[in-house]
Amino acid sequence: MEAVKQGSAAICLRSKTHVIFACLNKANSELSSYQKKIFKVDDHIGVAIAGLTADGRVLSRYMRTECINYSYSYESPLPVGRLVVQLADKAQVCTQRSWKRPYGVGLLVGGLDESGAHLYYNCPSGNYFEYQAFAIGSRSQAAKTYLERRFETFMDSSRESLLKDALFALRETLQGEKLTSSNCTVSVVGVGEAFHTLDKETIQALINEFEIAGEEAPAEVSEQAASDQPAAPEEGAAPADEGAAPMDI
Repeated sequence: MEAVKQGSAAICLRSKTHVIFACLNKANSELSSYQKKIFKVDDHIGVAIAGLTADGRVLSRYMRTECINYSYSYESPLPVGRLVVQLADKAQVCTQRSWKRPYGVGLLVGGLDESGAHLYYNCPSGNYFEYQAFAIGSRSQAAKTYLERRFETFMDSSRESLLKDALFALRETLQGEKLTSSNCTVSVVGVGEAFHTLDKETIQALINEFEIAGEEAPAEVSEQAASDQPAAPEEGAAPADEGAAPMDI
């Protein structure tokens, strides 16, 4: 569990038709490249990880194999919920064997099947939970706070609105850094849209567009707060006078 908390942030959110994955790219040093944090499992399923990347690669390969086997046997895509249960069972076995260690990675599994869009969080303990939106990794609490304020609008959101919320939530996890296309990765899967990762030019264009809206919103809030401030002393003054009257009497 600690490995998941110390990994770089990963965020996933869904609507009725789309699932968006977003993660931060963290390198061990300026001389090294970052490790991949979002993996394609099938055309209709993707996974974002936080924690030990090596464990995440092993589990994503297992998930990919299960999808291929199911498709070969039944000639239909593997339902997301069934894959998550199989993944949870595999992770739970490692918690009851003395010669094994639990997988040190948390996985956000998202995809679409006949019942719609789904998003699950798989814990290293073998537990799994379905979410509307979730964030894991370092400083993910700030992203969760943002998602909790906005999650009621996600189900009816468009693809562009989900991308905007994903980037805003990802920006909340940064500390003294600026969100750019070089330090984040965004992937999309949706109805009629197979899982794919957006290129850097597209991500940077989205960031440039949404940053303008993000800077204007706080300004409007501050202006409104400033206009409301003069009324506060007047409201507070009335009780003061009312409290002074009995003393004069």
